[in-house]
Amino acid sequence: QVQLVESGGGLVQPGGSLRLSCAASGSILSITTMGWYRQAPGKQRELVASITNRGNPNYADSVKGRFTVSRDNAKMTVYLQMNSLKSEDTAVYYCNADLWASAAGGYRNYWGQGTQVTVSS
Repeated sequence: QVQLVESGGGLVQPGGSLRLSCAASGSILSITTMGWYRQAPGKQRELVASITNRGNPNYADSVKGRFTVSRDNAKMTVYLQMNSLKSEDTAVYYCNADLWASAAGGYRNYWGQGTQVTVSS
């Protein structure tokens, strides 16, 4: 069974930093794009950042220059380094990946369970 497990969320003061990690596990043949979405209370889930298996990143305008997405293909792990955090970054952050599990007939999209990030003084 494929799982995406996030870690690294928590409470941080404005201007602070956090690093999120998401590790994929299970019988996985291939992973293409991995990324992070977030959902704040009363708002729709939105893309924060993504990265292809070749290392090409994509960022939401609201986080450009503050967040950095990276991945370790050997560990099937994606990271999100978040600096200069603002109160408006408060949300549940979800890991997302397009991957081919051995039991599947092709690439499918998977979600992690989410990790809370709260930016507050």
